[in-house]
Amino acid sequence: QVQLVESGGGLVQAGGSLRLSCTASGSILGINAMGWFRQTPGKPRELLAAINSRNITIYYELVKDRFTISRDNAKSTVYLQMNSLKAEDTAVYYCNADPSLTRVRTGNGNYWGQGTLVTVSS
Repeated sequence: QVQLVESGGGLVQAGGSLRLSCTASGSILGINAMGWFRQTPGKPRELLAAINSRNITIYYELVKDRFTISRDNAKSTVYLQMNSLKAEDTAVYYCNADPSLTRVRTGNGNYWGQGTLVTVSS
């Protein structure tokens, strides 16, 4: 089994920064790709960024100038650095993982974390 745990969410002022973490544990040898998604009640879940074992990255066009995805293989952790946060960034942020970057890109990775809430006040 693979477990994903997100952390780093919270309340932040508009214009501030936040770094989210997703740590994988369990049978993780086959995990080659991880990504970040977010969801609000009125919208479908949307891909923000993804990264694979060869450091190929994918970004949502509307956040690529402010968000950066990175990984630390030694810690089995993927990060999402979010800068210049806006009120519309308020959402629950989820981590997704799979052997396939294609599956993660489409939100069909086999494993999901529990989510971490980000609230941006204006």
